[in-house]
Amino acid sequence: MSGSGWTSTSMPYLTPRAPGAGDAWTEEAAEAGRRGSQRITRAGEAPAPAAVAAMLDLAEGSAVVVRRRIIELDGQPTELTDTYYPSEIAAGTPLAGAARIRGGAVTLLAALGHVGVRVVENVTARMPGDEEREQLRLGTAEPVLQLARTTYDAAGRAIQADVMVMPAGRQQLRYEIGIGIGIG
Repeated sequence: MSGSGWTSTSMPYLTPRAPGAGDAWTEEAAEAGRRGSQRITRAGEAPAPAAVAAMLDLAEGSAVVVRRRIIELDGQPTELTDTYYPSEIAAGTPLAGAARIRGGAVTLLAALGHVGVRVVENVTARMPGDEEREQLRLGTAEPVLQLARTTYDAAGRAIQADVMVMPAGRQQLRYEIGIGIGIG
């Protein structure tokens, strides 16, 4: 288990929530007897960085909507998350604003007709940049995990790209994979 005793799973963040439900992070932390919160530090349109453009199958510099957040557990920063959406999906919606979204962004995307059915996640370990180190309150020799997630709809279109940076010593990632075996 990680130093903070926190194990992160992806599934709650990929499924639309029931009407009136809170966001997945706050509820997941509360179920563990902890306090989860997030601060949105930036929201709006921006040019897609090269890596994000590749994730969303867009040309580098294409307009995207980005939401930048600092995720906190019990008042301590535990993750930096940048979520990107193609502008034609998110421009002019609450995804482009800095207000919290009831039920979370995945629930809003579903209401807008964009439901994720497949996810690709890539996890790497690296040393943080100066800004990441400061925001996550890391020492100079502490590495981070970076999880880059792309969510695709039923047509195979990328509808969301997340780039999450987490202190490696305070996080454990847990994956459950269902395998259907058909013999024909």
